Amino acid sequence: MTATTVAFDPRDLEAKVKDMYRAVAENPQGEFHFEMGRGLAERLGYPPADLDRIPAESIASFAGVGYYFHLAGLKPGETVVDLGSGSGMDTFMAALHVGASGTVIGVDMTDEQRRKAERLRDAGGFVNVSYIKGYIEEVPLTDACADVVISNGVINLATDKQKVFEEVARLLRPGGRFAISDIVTEVQLPDSIVCNSTLWAACIGGAAQQDSYRDQIERAGMRVETVEDNPAYAFISDNAKCASRKYGVKSVSILAVKA
Repeated sequence: MTATTVAFDPRDLEAKVKDMYRAVAENPQGEFHFEMGRGLAERLGYPPADLDRIPAESIASFAGVGYYFHLAGLKPGETVVDLGSGSGMDTFMAALHVGASGTVIGVDMTDEQRRKAERLRDAGGFVNVSYIKGYIEEVPLTDACADVVISNGVINLATDKQKVFEEVARLLRPGGRFAISDIVTEVQLPDSIVCNSTLWAACIGGAAQQDSYRDQIERAGMRVETVEDNPAYAFISDNAKCASRKYGVKSVSILAVKA
């Protein structure tokens, strides 16, 4: 399965996703289907000492689903692209690893998220971090510009995941790494969930079956090397908890390498 057919207007999904993540940026204390903030980050595996070195406001709006930096193996001087960079927590984390000689580029479609990340970058002096407006299916960057592409809890929102993975392969240099955390399912979701744009926006309806997800990465020209479950991640709304129990909706972290 190279793409998912949905019965709703993708523009409706985009609007709902933007609305949700605008709220994540502006009101991280609000009610969401998912947990946010430093407690979540630490439970997923982010080292407290590293979190102490990045802007606290970016951590407050952190809505990731796993930890993958141990898989990414970032090195000083590398160029990293973060797809769906949100309020910037993972871009700041990446900046700690690649150092002053490295470069981190965050890509996000939500203006409020990017503006918050830019403000925090400037206040924190992260001079090697930049942000651009864009969609993860069509990233406005040149071919083979990245040593590593990262993403946290975002690709499940895409209606054409194959296109996303092909973009990742285009961005990566030969031998480049793709390190992500995302939501997948153990069994294929029924149409009643897949065709609900609200559940897509909540990181549930768009979750791909885990074997299909892996196959699409490899069809894009990358070799999956590691897949780890993230049992520390859990949804908090009743709808999300029900889907997790019934269909095995869960978080995984993945490392793939471009051939």
